[in-house]
Amino acid sequence: MHRRLHGRGALFDVDPPGLAPRLVGLRPHQHRGHPYEHPGELPLVLLTGARGLGKSAVLGELRDAYQGHTPVALIDCAQEQFARPPAERPADSWSPLAQALLVIAEQLAAPVTGAGRITFPRLMSGLVAVAAGGWGDADSERIRREVERILLLNERGTWISGLAGRWAGKVAAKVVAAATGTGPLVSGAIEATLESVAEGFSNRRQHKASVWYRTYPNAGDNAQRGLILLSGHFRAGGSSREHAERYLVRALLADLTDAYAGVLPRMQRLGRPLVLLDNAQCAPGPGLVEAVLRDRAEGVEDHVAIIAARRGEGREELPGAVRRELAEVARRSDWAPDAAPSSRALCVALPPLSPDDTLHMVGAVCGDTAVPPQLPHATHRLTGGNPLGIVLLAESAAQRLPQASSLGELLTTDVRPGEDEPGLPAYQVLLDRLVPAEHLDELTVLAAAHDHDSACALAAALLPDTFGPADVRALQTLLAEEGLPSVPGQFVGDPFVRTLLLLRLHLRDRDHASWRRVHQTLIAHYPGAERARYRLHHELALGRTESAVNHLRDTFTVLDTRTWLRALRFIASAPYFHPHDAMGRDAADGGDGRTAVALGRSDARRRQPQGADAVLHLRIRRLLHAVWQLADPLVLPDPKVCDRLRFELEQLSNLRPAGNALLWRASRDWPAAALAGRPLDDPDGTDDSDDEGDGPDDRSGEA
Repeated sequence: MHRRLHGRGALFDVDPPGLAPRLVGLRPHQHRGHPYEHPGELPLVLLTGARGLGKSAVLGELRDAYQGHTPVALIDCAQEQFARPPAERPADSWSPLAQALLVIAEQLAAPVTGAGRITFPRLMSGLVAVAAGGWGDADSERIRREVERILLLNERGTWISGLAGRWAGKVAAKVVAAATGTGPLVSGAIEATLESVAEGFSNRRQHKASVWYRTYPNAGDNAQRGLILLSGHFRAGGSSREHAERYLVRALLADLTDAYAGVLPRMQRLGRPLVLLDNAQCAPGPGLVEAVLRDRAEGVEDHVAIIAARRGEGREELPGAVRRELAEVARRSDWAPDAAPSSRALCVALPPLSPDDTLHMVGAVCGDTAVPPQLPHATHRLTGGNPLGIVLLAESAAQRLPQASSLGELLTTDVRPGEDEPGLPAYQVLLDRLVPAEHLDELTVLAAAHDHDSACALAAALLPDTFGPADVRALQTLLAEEGLPSVPGQFVGDPFVRTLLLLRLHLRDRDHASWRRVHQTLIAHYPGAERARYRLHHELALGRTESAVNHLRDTFTVLDTRTWLRALRFIASAPYFHPHDAMGRDAADGGDGRTAVALGRSDARRRQPQGADAVLHLRIRRLLHAVWQLADPLVLPDPKVCDRLRFELEQLSNLRPAGNALLWRASRDWPAAALAGRPLDDPDGTDDSDDEGDGPDDRSGEA
């Protein structure tokens, strides 16, 4: 079983084997073989999902599980080294994909148990040809530095100390001499490389590798000409470069296949080589993935296990991919491709973690710290099972407990994102990891919106004039591409991300001016009775409760019970951080004022509205505050408030014979759900996400 990850056994389990050992042919953390699920062609696996679901952690665990047992390479496609060429390297002789192939081969070359280094003569020759295209005005030292790094891909190593790298140095000297001489630069460098490589080869397989580029299109059975054409295509850019890059990918895979060919290598090397790509939605990821899929679809064989992780589902990029949930691949993947190249991909969606996983993770991080029994359940409700959120909240709890009394306090506690980095509030660290940095300010404002129209209203009021309706739609599209769910009635569909953004909005100004302006804008955006609950939701976010109480009291006997309960839930889902007055001044005690109201402690001080049923009015007021607090993802559920919620709903059920069953059921289900860290769903337990009516065009909850 894997050692650190929770909820990912379908990938790492040993008995019965998970997906990774069935693909790689090795048991994790062991030098013991395992039968392949796909002994012939194997799928290219893409782990999909939104940010924070632990894709990077899975790839890191895979590397640790197989490193030293089989060749392994892990690259993060979002790293700076793949974003742009070094300062002295011309752009026409460098690409993210070529750089990635060099880095991957360097890692795969390392010796493993029972076998020595792997050499990459095909890839090495191709990369030298590409680099030579940028040596026009380079000094000899730069050429030597670049070519020696590439040539070391073909260094086998030796038992004689001090000889490692000498071959590369000798070849580099010849290449530099050819590149700085009077003849054609590229052809001279390529010729020197091929001659020196051929001189160093002693067996048929190595000689075959040295002439591999004879088959390059229009090479005329001449390896040198093939490499010159590849270099020219690479410098030309566009589709010509893609063609050349595809051959470089093929060269890497051919070198790996060669390393496993023959009786002795098959006896020495257990399992398949493993290539891991993180953030594969960034260059060089798409180009590398496409090249492998196209070659496999055209019958070009390789036996390399490739597991990539990408944000979102990638449906547009990989329309024909086979798609599975993680649990579905625990024992078999049932992958079978068709003619389309994208069908060679197996997309596996990483799910959120379960409440039990959250319980174990919080316990492991907090250690001996006394953890309130409701904290793990509340953490799961807030994060929705997001592993990153769970870990950071647990780390914050380990620092702040028992002083902290809410998850809101844990989110504002400083944590260190890295050992050498300064402490930052946990919510800020999470937003840095969960939200595109270039759109953080816009999303902070738009998080309170419910749809495109309300988001446009906020953009017009609070964002620069250059950010218009088209930008709002582009941002919606980006969120979907990132893998965030689309939820009717919420511009930002992921509740955890939305909560973090709203917390940032609330703390943006000392007087909470941005917070108040956002909600005042949305109050004005929803005039009239038909949109009352949207307006009341935002009034509640500003601490104004009177209109909400009056509305719920007056509609209690008018709306059908299910619609009324949904309206209550929606209005009471308003965000709440701490009390402050209309001018933004924080309350002196900073406490949660909803508890006192829910428990009826302030009833005697309230003036009763004229002409209204005073008993019903106070009961609705207590009920609203109880639901408001218990539905709040940032607080731990208060058992006393749960008891009060149960009592108030029971009493209301006596007043509505037609809705008695639903109200009575809610009096049982909602307190139990709050204590267990679950959302307050419809009383009968049905999933009403499709007909909730949270969008402005669905007015099923309005009066």
